[in-house]
Amino acid sequence: MCFPFDAIVPDLPPGFQVIAGGAAGERLELRSADGTAFSAYLARAEGSTGVVILPDVRGLFRFYEELAERFAAAGHPALAFDYFGRTAGLGPRDEDFDYMPHVRQTTTETVAQDVAAALAALREHTGVERAITVGFCFGGAQSFVQATEGHEGLAGVVGFYGILSSGGLLDRGAIEAAPDAKVPVLGLFGGADDHIPPDQIAAFEAALPVEKEIKVYDGAPHSFFDRRAEQYAAESQDAWERILGFVAKVETA
Repeated sequence: MCFPFDAIVPDLPPGFQVIAGGAAGERLELRSADGTAFSAYLARAEGSTGVVILPDVRGLFRFYEELAERFAAAGHPALAFDYFGRTAGLGPRDEDFDYMPHVRQTTTETVAQDVAAALAALREHTGVERAITVGFCFGGAQSFVQATEGHEGLAGVVGFYGILSSGGLLDRGAIEAAPDAKVPVLGLFGGADDHIPPDQIAAFEAALPVEKEIKVYDGAPHSFFDRRAEQYAAESQDAWERILGFVAKVETA
């Protein structure tokens, strides 16, 4: 898995601090193109560029709801969604959720359908003009693949330590998909991540035909983006700054 259940989203960089009381969100039930009902969490803001959040293998739990609130506090409406409506019903998921049987039943096609529905819901509820996806681990891989899908209004994709090779949990790997990317890509990786070797990161970067930024944090492990990991606070702050900078770029593209 990626984050432990009690992980905490790192604070935003100076100048983007959460307002008093936070940016509370609301739980929604969305429907995919195949008729599947699935759960989502929406945090509203006034900005014109939104964020769709793709969780790790645990699906929608509090870390990703909090992350949506952080993006909203920085001025970007955000929606985090759950992958497992087809096989586990509606979420959100708790610490005891047995996620792996459901992860194994996801496909690139069904994730893309859910992302399309999430993007449409974000436009409907907040009026955003464009959006990016941001994913973690399993969700980072799926976020990278969304760059190939031609989604309406998708302006870029971000992946934190997204698994890059196919096989195992992925029926289409990010390296395999990379040549078909249509929008800019930001990839954030830990240099001490045993799950993602440097040669795969290099192959992924080389295969992308679009504007790209790949950052490897020397010595950082998988799942370093956690406020409790105080030794990686600088890396987390830098990651936030790169994501917010990425949003600024797609807004003016």
